[in-house]
Amino acid sequence: MVSKKDAAIGFIFITILVDMIGFGIIIPVMPDLISSLKHVPINTAATYGSWLMSAYAATQFIFAPIIGGLSDHYGRRKILLLSLLGFSIDYIFLALAPSYGWLFVGRIIAGITGASFTTASAYIADVSTPETRAKNYGMIGAAFGMGFIIGPVIGGFLGKFGLRVPFYGAAILCAINWLYGFFVLPESLAPENRRPFDILRSNPVGSVKQIKKYPSIAWLLVSVFLLYMASHAVQSHWSYFGKYRFQWSETMIGISLGVVGALVAIVQGGLIRVINPKLGNEKSVYVGLLMYSIGLILFAFAAKTWMMFVFLIPYCLGGIAGPALQSLMSSRVPANAQGELQGIFTSMMSLTAIFGPPLMNNLFFYFTKDGAPVHFPGAAFLMGAVFMLASTVVAYFTVHKPVVSTT
Repeated sequence: MVSKKDAAIGFIFITILVDMIGFGIIIPVMPDLISSLKHVPINTAATYGSWLMSAYAATQFIFAPIIGGLSDHYGRRKILLLSLLGFSIDYIFLALAPSYGWLFVGRIIAGITGASFTTASAYIADVSTPETRAKNYGMIGAAFGMGFIIGPVIGGFLGKFGLRVPFYGAAILCAINWLYGFFVLPESLAPENRRPFDILRSNPVGSVKQIKKYPSIAWLLVSVFLLYMASHAVQSHWSYFGKYRFQWSETMIGISLGVVGALVAIVQGGLIRVINPKLGNEKSVYVGLLMYSIGLILFAFAAKTWMMFVFLIPYCLGGIAGPALQSLMSSRVPANAQGELQGIFTSMMSLTAIFGPPLMNNLFFYFTKDGAPVHFPGAAFLMGAVFMLASTVVAYFTVHKPVVSTT
């Protein structure tokens, strides 16, 4: 049984890895692609890029709980395979998009089918024990990290041959990923742990209402919300900031994101296995959030490219917080509702991605445009640090409340 569980986790690891390589490939070329389509400078293109992210996130916010509920009823395998196929089609659509408006349509398609994280997280919950749950969630983080090691570097290289080439590369990878899953990915959800699909529960409002049964989960989700809002100070405008502040090329953007991915993989795929058992989930949350805050403050005042690379170390060490928070929440939810929980979790991430990119990228634009009250490209990083510190406070007071369950 143990070997089967280990093999299943390996399948999910590879699936998420290839999925994230495809996603990472397109990141280095997006600033120049948007800039060329809209005929605007990079700092202005950042605002247009943020709306693309929001369109994707808004669609996923609506559909993620539905996907989570469907996976609780039909099983993880079928839903995950549909998601992967949808991503492959979407990248072809983006490669052919003749205007900025068509990029919007492509992002909406991706948002509808983009349930790989939701279903993969539920898959991990199915095959994990309480003792291994945080470690296995860390493996998902490691797959994300490794995808960002390989994907952006490949994207930076392919971008030399044309801004559209990386999109074709991403489509091919996602198609390969779908084939891999079709032939080797086993089902993880036992029939006795499945539940009927309920549309009232499987929507952003209905599913969140279910969390009222567990008040401590609701407040932990507030902490998660603040954490992911803060993360968009890096995720949403890193490429634009690098091109504007340090004149990075697509290749340098790819290399920098590759370093981010390497550090995330080291932390969530290795160090977390040592740190989490020693600190426990609670202390891992506090230490991780504080390290995130330190890294963001340092980014805000970086004056040289090498500083950004050095300051990635404390920032990426903060990666121990996310899996610990997930583990705390998952341990408070029954086995037949893990898919629902992961759908809610993904919806919270998507909700922050609706508001986070416009907030951070417009803050970046506001302090870099002509006539800005103060020229400060790092303003978004400081805002992120504020959110991280707030997340720490919420998590501390929440964890110290007794777990209450009502029916």
